[in-house]
Amino acid sequence: MKITCAKDRLNHAVQTVQKAVAAKATLPILSGIYLSAQDNKLELQATDYEIGISCTIDAEVDIPGQIVLSGRYFQELVKRLPGESVEISSSGEDRTIKITAGSSQFNLLSLPAEEFPVLKSLFDKTTGINSLTIKDNVLRDLIKRTVFACATEESRPIFTGALLELTEQDVRMVATNTHRLALKKSLTENTNSSNALKIVIPSKVLNELARLLSSELPVDISICWEKNKVAFNFEDVYLESRLIEGQYPDYNRVIPPDFGTIATINTALFMDAVERVSLMAKDGEYNVIKFQFNPNEVIITSNNPDIGKAYESVPVTTEGTDITIAFNAKYVTDILKNIGSSELYFSLNTPLSPASIKPTNDDNYTYIITPVRTN
Repeated sequence: MKITCAKDRLNHAVQTVQKAVAAKATLPILSGIYLSAQDNKLELQATDYEIGISCTIDAEVDIPGQIVLSGRYFQELVKRLPGESVEISSSGEDRTIKITAGSSQFNLLSLPAEEFPVLKSLFDKTTGINSLTIKDNVLRDLIKRTVFACATEESRPIFTGALLELTEQDVRMVATNTHRLALKKSLTENTNSSNALKIVIPSKVLNELARLLSSELPVDISICWEKNKVAFNFEDVYLESRLIEGQYPDYNRVIPPDFGTIATINTALFMDAVERVSLMAKDGEYNVIKFQFNPNEVIITSNNPDIGKAYESVPVTTEGTDITIAFNAKYVTDILKNIGSSELYFSLNTPLSPASIKPTNDDNYTYIITPVRTN
């Protein structure tokens, strides 16, 4: 193999795929990045069997071929190479790959390319495949507003992923760890699918996908899925992931139909106060802070016998009965960081029933949070 390509494009491709390089590879080949050169294109791939990413860039291909290089060293090297172009060539005599840029020359040992589990695009299949098209800014917003609510413990795998669902009216994403739930809907006309979509995608994959969706202008993303896999295709990137198998619970049953108390609050003031009060709660077993909703204010308190007490008052407009309720502080601050609105509705029923936090400017976003029982 012998190719020449722009260093910045190569660096972009390496940084794109390297998140799929296996950190603790059971098979040595999974610690590598696969390069395939032909028809003046260079394709880079990495996979750990959970997630696979491919990125294709333009290159001057003198001799086509395939090689696998150590993901860790190749990524660090490309980032630091001088000059504007890079030449990569392999020797037919040994497994050494020569990388030349400006006055720098490096020789890296390659791994056997024939052992690499090459990604085969789901989009090339003709049977058993469902697909839809969505704008990248819509998908990025769905991910950002929900995935933080996924479970981190592996004891119940279904909750470590987010549900992506297509209905007749909208596309939606749901995430829950059973103590809180985030639901974001998008009334999109960009779907071209007549197929029912209800799949659970690992949160790690969705976070990685959101990182890659960085275009300044909206671009189309093609999504296709089969029984146990989903794939995303956009610009020069192809990302594939296994799906989490199992029955996702009926999230609509968790959302209360109405509330007896609704407070309207300034998001920034509320967030600052909650973060300050939660400093005192951090060492407590459940990171608990209390909220006392009165007609014109919410009083936020925490009490940690080993550290001290905190008290804050934030102006609110409350309709309904006064109520005192306690929550895990992290579950409140997480939504405030992602709500995307200058004002919010905090809606409640009783001290022990689920509450809702919603932006005042977006009916398609709902966050449900379960209170903590206190003495």
